[in-house]
Amino acid sequence: MTLALVIVLGACVGSFLNVVVYRLPQGLSLWHPPSHCPHCQSPLRPWENVPVLGWLWLRGRCRYCQRPISPRYPLVELVTALWFALAWWRFGTSDSLVAAVLLGSWLLALALIDLDTLTLPDSLLKSGLAAGLLWQGIHGWPDFHAGVLGMVVGLWLLDIIGWVASIVMGQPALGGGDPKLAALLGAWLQMPALLVALFVAVLTGAVVGLGGRVTGRLAAGQPMPFGPFLALGGAVAVLWGATLWERYWQWLQAA
Repeated sequence: MTLALVIVLGACVGSFLNVVVYRLPQGLSLWHPPSHCPHCQSPLRPWENVPVLGWLWLRGRCRYCQRPISPRYPLVELVTALWFALAWWRFGTSDSLVAAVLLGSWLLALALIDLDTLTLPDSLLKSGLAAGLLWQGIHGWPDFHAGVLGMVVGLWLLDIIGWVASIVMGQPALGGGDPKLAALLGAWLQMPALLVALFVAVLTGAVVGLGGRVTGRLAAGQPMPFGPFLALGGAVAVLWGATLWERYWQWLQAA
């Protein structure tokens, strides 16, 4: 029963994230007007707005103009529900579960916006950073201090990585929002989980970028959003950061 409630809550949050991803980059209100067809602006009836099921009920098309509604909407809802379920499986009913689903929701919204627009909105970055520091502060001064340290390290470390990568590539390697997203991760994850997140992000970003160049899908000089890789690294670090860091040190000691 608990798992079912967690999945339903995750799907509902995913539905709201769809609104954030679509409206925030355009400067539109997140609250008004209610959900509607992105083509003809016709409002959705309540049962058509149910996560995943509403899209299936409409068979992926607006009931008025019959134009297709992107399958990304139910996919985002499913991914968010899956993330909530994974977080519950990993942490159970605990403070860590709340932190995981909050951070995961911010990261998913930021990753999708970066994919769509090659930008990371300051409003979402600042609110996520503030929420992370507030979360740490609720748990006392040591956690707040660790969150601030993680924020600073994340910001400056990714700035340094971007600077080195820009020299090697001969062009800007990171956008201005990427170090801010690393700072957001540091505020939530603290050290050393932040280092795990950045390692995963840089590794996967390099592999995908190199693969894109080799296959011709990524032209020379074509920008590639790095936010999704930071989001992926953050998700991995949330679930397994401590374990991966411990295994890494065990491997170093055995080597």
